[in-house]
Amino acid sequence: MRKEYKTIREVVGPLMLVEHVSGVKYDELVEIEQADGNIRRGRVLEIDRDRALVQLFEGSQGLQISTSKARFLGKSIELDVAPDMLGRIFDGMGKPIDKGPALIPEKHLNINGTPMNPTARDYPSEFIQTGISAIDGLNTLVRGQKLPVFSGSGLPHANLAAQIARQAKVRGSDEKFAVVFAAVGITFEEADFFISDFRDTGAIERTVTFINLANDPAIERIATPRMAITAAEYLAYELGMHVLVIITDITNYAEALREVSAARKEVPGRRGYPGYLYTDLASMYERAGRIRGNAGSITMIPILSMPEDDLTHPIPDLTGYITEGQIILSRELYRKGLTPPINVLPSLSRLKDKGIGKGKTREDHAGTMNQIFSAYSRGKDAKELAVILGDAALSDVDKLYAKFSDAFELEYVSQGYYTNRTIEETLDLGWKLLSILPKSELKRIKDEFIEKYFPKEA
Repeated sequence: MRKEYKTIREVVGPLMLVEHVSGVKYDELVEIEQADGNIRRGRVLEIDRDRALVQLFEGSQGLQISTSKARFLGKSIELDVAPDMLGRIFDGMGKPIDKGPALIPEKHLNINGTPMNPTARDYPSEFIQTGISAIDGLNTLVRGQKLPVFSGSGLPHANLAAQIARQAKVRGSDEKFAVVFAAVGITFEEADFFISDFRDTGAIERTVTFINLANDPAIERIATPRMAITAAEYLAYELGMHVLVIITDITNYAEALREVSAARKEVPGRRGYPGYLYTDLASMYERAGRIRGNAGSITMIPILSMPEDDLTHPIPDLTGYITEGQIILSRELYRKGLTPPINVLPSLSRLKDKGIGKGKTREDHAGTMNQIFSAYSRGKDAKELAVILGDAALSDVDKLYAKFSDAFELEYVSQGYYTNRTIEETLDLGWKLLSILPKSELKRIKDEFIEKYFPKEA
């Protein structure tokens, strides 16, 4: 039985100071029992000799410290895991909220796992099909990769997240695939959208869902992504599954981190975020990947909304350093009515070359990808020139590139949220669009592939 203390001295916001403690460890769970029998929970944030600083999960409103006692439990925050997790919905602290039966845990796992040892990592190399052409064809997702989505306030990243969760799969294998979906600091309407979408499409059967609402305590927001990654580690490395982790919205997580840091009176870094934001994000992101000799893998898509659409904001900036690329949503494309509004030119998947080609996608993938990038970029330049100097300033070839640019956005990028394209359909669509241009312009594709795949004239 753990010792109880009636030496609670001070409460400021979500923080509480307990004095004259002994044998207490960092990150240990605490129960605060009030005179009426009500129990609140917290965890140890800091220890200074015989004083413990405790962070309360439920906040301190109405807490009578003179009649309360603190009980230290001797363990950190844990998640109960079992194969039956699939198809279930949990709150941000790992408690079932779907009115289903109680989970009978196989294990209790500490959510503060360690990042993967670099020497144990296996190189990501297998293609994951999301069914979204702008990702599969041009910024390919590879199993074991960390590929964030950078969005802006009001852009439809929730729809994109739901689409990826529904459609993603490892091709050409009967290996088990699961999705762990964590919604961090979202509204009730958004939570309802995700749950309804997963149920209506049947995706819920292979998904473990964690929902943390905007009115839940800030400390729960900090725990939710780690709950999701811990569940993914269990499914991947204990059950041998390929797991895709989608976390939305990392910005809400960072805001909660800033709130707690301010309450601790820490010296702020850029934009008021704590100086250890980079380390903190890395400790989550680096838990994704593949381990040598283990069949399972964790692929991660963190989604974050950039304040004021600012790519240099600390959250996207630091995320970009840790992860292997980014998918960027464009407000300009969104205003044009394109869905999903993925801006392929600044988007990047640093591992795309490892997951494409013969035996993975198709032999012509690399060449068509480079040619489409080049043609779209030149088409956009041609359209900008036409705005300034008029259409008469464009050569006949430039006009074809401008035509390609428009067709590319309307047919290739804008596919809607419920169209699930195979990689073959995406590549064939790319060839159809490239046929707008003369064959002589296709300088980035091998002649043998042009001969084989270029659409024959009717």
